[in-house]
Amino acid sequence: MHPANEFRLPDLGEGLTEAELVRWAVAVGDTVELDQVIAEVETAKALVELPSPFSGTVLALLAEAGTTVEVGAPLIRIGEPGAVDAPGSAAPAGPPEHPATLVGYGPTAEPESRRRRTPTDSADARSARPDAKPSARRLARELGIDLSGIQGTGSGGAVTAEDIRAHDVPRETPPPPGTALPPGTPSARETRTPIRGVRRQTADAVVRSAFTAPHVTEFVTVDVSASTDLIAHLRASPAFAGLDPTPLALVAKALLVALRGHPTLNSSWDDEHEEIVTKHYVNLGIATATPRGLLVPSVKDAHLMSLLELTRAIHELTTTARAGRCTPSDLSGGTITITNVGVFGVDTGTPILNPGEAAILCLGAIAPRPWVVEDRVAVRQVTTLGLSFDHRLVDGEQASRFLADIAATLTDPLTLL
Repeated sequence: MHPANEFRLPDLGEGLTEAELVRWAVAVGDTVELDQVIAEVETAKALVELPSPFSGTVLALLAEAGTTVEVGAPLIRIGEPGAVDAPGSAAPAGPPEHPATLVGYGPTAEPESRRRRTPTDSADARSARPDAKPSARRLARELGIDLSGIQGTGSGGAVTAEDIRAHDVPRETPPPPGTALPPGTPSARETRTPIRGVRRQTADAVVRSAFTAPHVTEFVTVDVSASTDLIAHLRASPAFAGLDPTPLALVAKALLVALRGHPTLNSSWDDEHEEIVTKHYVNLGIATATPRGLLVPSVKDAHLMSLLELTRAIHELTTTARAGRCTPSDLSGGTITITNVGVFGVDTGTPILNPGEAAILCLGAIAPRPWVVEDRVAVRQVTTLGLSFDHRLVDGEQASRFLADIAATLTDPLTLL
């Protein structure tokens, strides 16, 4: 009898040591092909699909959707029907028989999933568990509720988080205002959400940046009427069909051009080696609001791109980020960043630097405003740019000249072409 192959959570790169198992794409008894997606996991940086490194029949699911799993922990056993699926016969946690599109395959140790295991928490027990959404399983664990006693109202009878809350409605009088509730307890007066994933990563990054780099922010208000005219022209151009050129792409190009004369804005501070590292390439970070929170994927080697190529790259990258499909590589390696608060109707902001970067440019709302043109007041398209920079790396004069160069380019954007 052939032993089963055991697949463990692989090393997803960027120093990540754990991931949340969002959902299983297979069930016990299913037949899977090589490289077929078997599960979806969420790290602090990205949502990642896991391809199967084996072909065969799913013998056991070794982790539950909604739980946090450490790198190297067993996830699934795959083999021929009837194969021995005891832990002792599992395949080693080294590279699989066919390389998957992931980084490494984790340590050979078998760290426990962070959930608490019970004596009945066997592979068979997990396979026969009630059908429920991952959010519902998480909430049920937090409240100590047995899912088997709840009638699901979701698709196919799956238990939802709403079903859990309805089941857990307190029979007694609600606690008086100001009463502290245990973490995870739902209430009509407040909602408690565990800090994890992207939100935790963002919080750690901004706190580390704010208390490490001495931030300074400068502003410039600029007439961008010529830029808005150029954008309208590009939208009508066949070359930009389907891309919907935006002010962000034009500002990004202006930033890249300005960096050529101000390389200190594209540098980083290396405390360990006591060196300033000036990058001769630009990986342009694009701050993107997504359903999972703020992500900053970067356009790699943006300095080599034409305006058309840059527009396409930004469009594809932000679309991927909003769909939750960015890879850890997409979300790392940035050298300078742009954030666009103008899309929310905000005039400008004082953005916090991404850790390891010297500057971040904030694009504010573009709106018609009174502006003096040749000693007369006219209505022009105007915006305000904000530049935050690390004063250890960038002097005020350097930052001011850099910001002024960007503003000058946006005033006369034909110089970009």
